Amino acid sequence: MFKQLTFFGMLTALLASSPTAWAIQERQSFDISVTIPVHEAYVLPSEPDWMGQDQLLPWDLVKAELGRLRKSFDVKNLAGGVAARLGNTPYLSDGSNRIDLRVLFNQVPLGLDATEVISADQARPGTRAQLDISAIKPEGGFRGGDYYGTVHLMFDFLAP
Repeated sequence: MFKQLTFFGMLTALLASSPTAWAIQERQSFDISVTIPVHEAYVLPSEPDWMGQDQLLPWDLVKAELGRLRKSFDVKNLAGGVAARLGNTPYLSDGSNRIDLRVLFNQVPLGLDATEVISADQARPGTRAQLDISAIKPEGGFRGGDYYGTVHLMFDFLAP
């Protein structure tokens, strides 16, 4: 009996002295990332969390018009200016109706051909430029429906 009491006493002392014996562990892990732009040239959204997500053009009930989408980009090119173009004609469609879009970058209208949007003097130190997307009102006005579309922007870094 004395051996059993001694054994249980030592076991109790051992378990009580070990903090991990009674502790409950919970572990968490997460990924961390960062995008550090190449110092020589970049065109990056100033607010990176909006890219890759659907953007909503607000509908004005009083005026019966679509609002604009405005987003800022940080732009730099040590070697020269920056040109931009559209990858295809931007529009919204509900399957049977179409709403064409007007796209401006740094207040310069974009088309399918490259156009300089940031001069070399502006691009060398870096600047912030605004993307402005607005709807072109179709003949007969806007028709009700759920419209979707994609805008493809392409940037070229110009050599001096």
